[in-house]
Amino acid sequence: MNEDKKSEIMNLIGYGLAKFDNDFANEFAMPSKSAFARYIVGLGLANTVKAVTNRMDSFDPYFDNGRRGWFQRNQREHIKLFIDSLFGNEDVKGFANVVKMFIQELSPDVQIVTSQIPPSTKSKYKLMQETGKEAEFYFINNYMKIPIFVDGILEDARLWGDGYDFQIQCNEKYLLAEVKGLREASGSVRMTKNEYSKALEYNSNY
Repeated sequence: MNEDKKSEIMNLIGYGLAKFDNDFANEFAMPSKSAFARYIVGLGLANTVKAVTNRMDSFDPYFDNGRRGWFQRNQREHIKLFIDSLFGNEDVKGFANVVKMFIQELSPDVQIVTSQIPPSTKSKYKLMQETGKEAEFYFINNYMKIPIFVDGILEDARLWGDGYDFQIQCNEKYLLAEVKGLREASGSVRMTKNEYSKALEYNSNY
């Protein structure tokens, strides 16, 4: 099973357990979080029960659930915010359905019951799996930590299709940013002809 996909679904599972507690496990016909964790291990999505509870712990500090979880909050903050942006308004049943869709994609032979899923939720689910979308969301929430963009005003240009994702105004200067995402610490990215042309045009301001 693809390790990137496993990591993505484990983030959703950790988020669901931290936010909805036992109610999330109950949506999978499991009587408790520990039973649910064993179910996830049985599906091959995690190697151990501890791996499931650890993922929940990493999201616990962001929810008022009475558990402290891991105090290193920044470790999952951008992931939590990204999930919020797509599924933050879902109730426990709706969010469980998102996870069930993911399980069915990874394990087609698994029989799992879902209630009716709105088309908009399915669209958000597809959006979630685009590596670049998570990277863009991370940039939106963290761009001011990059020295050149400090105190800059960000304008979203992704819908314009003009070779860059964001314009950042820093005093009288306009900088353009194209965001690329990688799942690993190394690798390569591809620029479109439009992006490359814009980079040549704006040079050091791109």
